[in-house]
Amino acid sequence: MSLPGRSFADTGAGFLVPPEEAPHQRTFMQWPVNRRVHTDPVFLDMVQQTIADVANAIVAFEPVTMLAAQADHAGARAKLSGNVELWDIPTEDLWCRDSGPLFVIDDAGRLAISHIQFNGWGEKQINQRDSRIAGLLAESLGLPLMPSGVRGEAGGVEQDGHGLLMAHESSWVNDNRNPGMSRDQIEQRLLRAYGAERMIWSEGVWDEDITDYHIDSLARFTGPGRVLINLPDDPDMEDSFHVAALDTHDALVAAGLSVDVIPEPHRRRVKDIDFVASYANYYVCNGAVIAAQFGDRDTDQIARDALARHYPGRQIVMLNVDPLGEMGGGIHCATQQMPAT
Repeated sequence: MSLPGRSFADTGAGFLVPPEEAPHQRTFMQWPVNRRVHTDPVFLDMVQQTIADVANAIVAFEPVTMLAAQADHAGARAKLSGNVELWDIPTEDLWCRDSGPLFVIDDAGRLAISHIQFNGWGEKQINQRDSRIAGLLAESLGLPLMPSGVRGEAGGVEQDGHGLLMAHESSWVNDNRNPGMSRDQIEQRLLRAYGAERMIWSEGVWDEDITDYHIDSLARFTGPGRVLINLPDDPDMEDSFHVAALDTHDALVAAGLSVDVIPEPHRRRVKDIDFVASYANYYVCNGAVIAAQFGDRDTDQIARDALARHYPGRQIVMLNVDPLGEMGGGIHCATQQMPAT
């Protein structure tokens, strides 16, 4: 059931996005296929195999639904576990955190989709199919689609499921998403969309990567008042991302949160300066945490230990997902949870 023309303020009372570590019904993912996005067929094959590896790891713990046009199912099935479902929802790229549905739930256990309109990270990438995914899934699942009144991506805001959000201004207060809107206006819409009460902002970085510095590759809530953040041991104060990361760290500490710092890898398989080597871009599913490893024995182990400490009782599964890092993202960016009811 779609609710065109009505705002989340009209329809969203009582709904909230639960913590990612709360029980899930399933995980949604997207199959990457578009050759205007992925021009190198060899690299596209590597990306598809990586997405299959992530899906196949998650499905050992909870159901996984891969979204893909019917014509792409045979190619996807060749790489996916037989336990991964395929649904006929056409896709272009793999970033389900950003273009997929943001599920909310109320005290009665009713689900809805809180719709933050995806626009290709400010029309930086083709999104004829991906910008329609949330709406098509709402129709398929028979759920209300409740517009938030903002354009952007769920990877650009991190939430603890207990009333608190954090975000970089660069991903939201930006004319490529929300022209003419102030930070306060955007904040009020995001708070309603997530069912939250308070938001912590830091500046971020404008126009230097496709996401305008999504926060989920830097810092993650691991519980009420608790954050895990991935920082360089030796920050380069000429690097805008390092400066912004330190600013975010300081804002979280100033807000009174418990902030646990882990290092970025010192050594990694991919040397490209634009490679995203984020331990923070992990995904919490039922009974497990699915995270990246980068080939640095020491920092990989530090990250594993930190995740085990923050998510006790869950299995820590670490995968080589280097093709995602080469594209500027990670495992969290490629997944979206549907809460259990």
